[in-house]
Amino acid sequence: MKLAGPLCLVVFAAVLTVPLPAQQPPPAAAAAAGPGFTLTVGAWPDGDDIPLKYTQAVPMPVSPAMTWSNVPAGTRSFVLHFHDPDVSINKTSNDQVHWLVWGIPGAATGFAENMPQGAQLPDGSRQISASGQIYRGPGARAAGPKHHYTFEIYALDTTVDVPHGANEQETRTAVFAAMQGHILGKAVYAGLFKRPQ
Repeated sequence: MKLAGPLCLVVFAAVLTVPLPAQQPPPAAAAAAGPGFTLTVGAWPDGDDIPLKYTQAVPMPVSPAMTWSNVPAGTRSFVLHFHDPDVSINKTSNDQVHWLVWGIPGAATGFAENMPQGAQLPDGSRQISASGQIYRGPGARAAGPKHHYTFEIYALDTTVDVPHGANEQETRTAVFAAMQGHILGKAVYAGLFKRPQ
């Protein structure tokens, strides 16, 4: 049977008015991530000039006070690495070790100013630098550009038990090798320095 023109229009219109299934709402945005693992050195703003008392511009530089927060879950220890990436040792990729502290207990939240020298700190952690078993302040020459001194704190899921090596370079190599596969997080804080004219 052949339908008349107006009837076809009515049927077609009826099909168009059938409601579509309800659409699913867009997925909710992921919850904003909480604050990340953070290192803070209170003596200067991140990336700013390092005050002289923490540098080789004075006879006995002291280590700055620092804190770390928002520690990754499962952290059992920390390693602190303070270095000058603008210096090449013997024309290699090795830079200057200004302070390496490893075996820092997982419950630690920072260091006080002027940490003592010696192979072992009061909390049981070990330390070394290019100056020996002590913090080494920044010492870039006055004649050149400012250097970018960098503190790095690593949160680990294990305790690194590495003895002191023959020197700071050997020790750092051993500590970093022991850290591989155990790093839960890393926080960085930097400062600039060159000796006064």
